Amino acid sequence: MSHSRAAVLLDLPGLNALVSRLAKRKRVLGPVERDGAVRYEDVTSVDDLPKGWVSEQAGGHYRLAKSGEALFGYVIGPDSWKRFLHPPRQRIWQAEAGAEGAPPVIHPEPPPDKPMAFLGVRGCELAAIAVQDRVFMQGPYRDPHYAARRASAFIVAVNCDRAVSTCFCPSMGTGPAAGAGHDICLTEIEEGRTFLAEAGSGKGAELLALLPSRPAREENLAAATALTERAEAQIARRIDTKDLPGLLQSNPEHPRWDDVARRCLNCANCTMVCPTCFCTETVETSSLDGKSAARESRWASCFTLDFTHVHGGGPLRHSPKSRYRQWMTHKLDTWHDQFGQSGCTGCGRCITWCPVGIDITEEVAAIRREP
Repeated sequence: MSHSRAAVLLDLPGLNALVSRLAKRKRVLGPVERDGAVRYEDVTSVDDLPKGWVSEQAGGHYRLAKSGEALFGYVIGPDSWKRFLHPPRQRIWQAEAGAEGAPPVIHPEPPPDKPMAFLGVRGCELAAIAVQDRVFMQGPYRDPHYAARRASAFIVAVNCDRAVSTCFCPSMGTGPAAGAGHDICLTEIEEGRTFLAEAGSGKGAELLALLPSRPAREENLAAATALTERAEAQIARRIDTKDLPGLLQSNPEHPRWDDVARRCLNCANCTMVCPTCFCTETVETSSLDGKSAARESRWASCFTLDFTHVHGGGPLRHSPKSRYRQWMTHKLDTWHDQFGQSGCTGCGRCITWCPVGIDITEEVAAIRREP
C-alpha cells in the first residue's frame, strides 16, 4: 500500500465539507443503514453514514451489529455500484406515433440529468468497476448509457480496516487497500473522527485543496498502512488462481458439478449481487392505445431457465448443473478469453447472499482436490 506524500488529514467537518462540495455538482451516493443492511443510497451529510455499524457475514448469513464509532466499519453489503452505472432497468428509447401517414418519432433515452459521486468504494469494488469498464466501453460494442454515467462519476474510495469471513480479495489482487481508479481515497485512522485523504486524480487533488484539512505526518501514514494490513490478516478465505482457466476447462464433467447442483436453488442471488455480472434481456412494451412504445434492458441471470431459450428449441441449459457450471466457468475461465481478466474480484457477496451458502472458493478447491 503506497501513500502520496501530499496526503492530508480530514476531521469530521472536513469530511462533511467533502460531501457538501460534491453535492453542489453531483448526486452523492454512499452507505446508509436501511432495513438491517448497509445499502448505497443518497447521502447529504456525514450524519447519513452508518456510524458504529459493522457486519457479520458468512455463507448464507448477514447481520449488522453495533460496535465502536466508525463510519466505514461495515465492509460491504448487498448493493454494488453496478446498480447505478449499469442499472437493473435501463430504457433505451421510446417512440411515439407520428401524424397520420408519418413514421413514428423515436426518442433515444438521454443521459441522467445529474452526474454521480460514489462515497465509500472499496478496493474490490474499484476493481469491479474497472471490469465493467472493460465490458461496456473497451470492446467492439460500447454501451453509451454506461459510458455517459461513468465519464462523469467521481469516486471516493475507502481502504478497508477490517474484513469479514467471506472476503477473499487478496487472492484476486484487488484489496483490501484500494487500487487505481479513484479520485480520492480515505482511510479512517480514528473511528468517526480522523480520515487520511489522498488524491488519486487531478480532480481529486483540486477538491482536497478546497477542504479544511491539515498535513498528514509519517505516523498517520504508518497508522493507515497498519489498518489495511490488519484487514488483510483477518482474511482466511483463499482461492488458488494458478492455471484456474485450465483447471476448469479440463473438468467439464467433474462430479463436483453434480454435488453443487443438488444444493443450488437457482435463485440467481449470486448474479444479482455480483458487482461484475452484466447479462441483460431486452423487453419491448407498448401503450394500450398503440400510440407509444419503449425498449428497455433489464438485468438477467444465467441461472434462470429461460436465459438460454432458443425459439423453437427451448432452453439450452436444462439442468442446475449446467447453469452453475456456466456461471462459475465464465466468471473464472472464459471471462479471460473475452476480456483478458477474471470476472471475480473476491468481494464474497455471492457466498454471503447464497441462501444455502455455496462458496465459489470451496468449489474451486474441491475440483483441484478430487479426481
